[in-house]
Amino acid sequence: MAKIIVVTSGKGGVGKTTTSAAISTGLAQRGQRTVVIDFDVGLRNLDLIMGCERRVVYDLINVVREEAHLHQALIKDKRYENLSILAASQTRDKDALTQEGVERVLQELSTQFDYIICDSPAGIEKGAHLAMYFADIAIVVTNPEVSSVRDSDRMLGLVASKSRRAEQNMEPVRQHLLLTRYNPERVQKGEMLSVNDVQEILAVELLGVIPESTAVLKASNSGIPVILDQESPAGQAYADAVARLLGDDRPHRFLDAEKKGLFNRLFAGARA
Repeated sequence: MAKIIVVTSGKGGVGKTTTSAAISTGLAQRGQRTVVIDFDVGLRNLDLIMGCERRVVYDLINVVREEAHLHQALIKDKRYENLSILAASQTRDKDALTQEGVERVLQELSTQFDYIICDSPAGIEKGAHLAMYFADIAIVVTNPEVSSVRDSDRMLGLVASKSRRAEQNMEPVRQHLLLTRYNPERVQKGEMLSVNDVQEILAVELLGVIPESTAVLKASNSGIPVILDQESPAGQAYADAVARLLGDDRPHRFLDAEKKGLFNRLFAGARA
């Protein structure tokens, strides 16, 4: 049976869809049969980041409502044969999702894939609840700012109490923290929470720290998951996160501010 991973947060704009694209692509790179589903009905951004927006004919709602077969809606990734995408609908309402329909789709996918990544909308509405309800693993994405961390704390509570595993008194959903847009220089200036601050508040296993990087926006605009840009620290950090998810022991990188050499310090002083 496939492992179902929900990528979630309490706040929008923290990098959930970027993370879903990167994690699913990284798992496929590692030989895992992977499918990533966009649960953000009405918005639909995952297909843009995965570079397959022109190939969407049927979507998640069509399959849930039995208007199309699953094999008609799944889009094969151009780069990895073992990676597929199931897009969200841009024209339907979130109420078109039903728990029974989502469960049926996930059960069918579980016979074909090793990992199912559910890209959740932000917050606690119906789409977010259904994305997390069947999860075995939750990746909670947060930025290093108080409001984002506070909202993520609430999501951790919901995952722990409102998932199917919680309702049926099964082994709890395994929870991970992914910290995005991290800037050590701003942490030093007191403009951002540190990794330790966030971990102390949330008390969840740290899966990865993704540094603030223009490579993320560039990759998104190009329809290429940033994990494929292994020249960028963000791409490397996502690759490390995937490795940890699969059980590898990797040290966390990009946590400290870059030390400036004498020339850089003198040049900065001259400019000041």
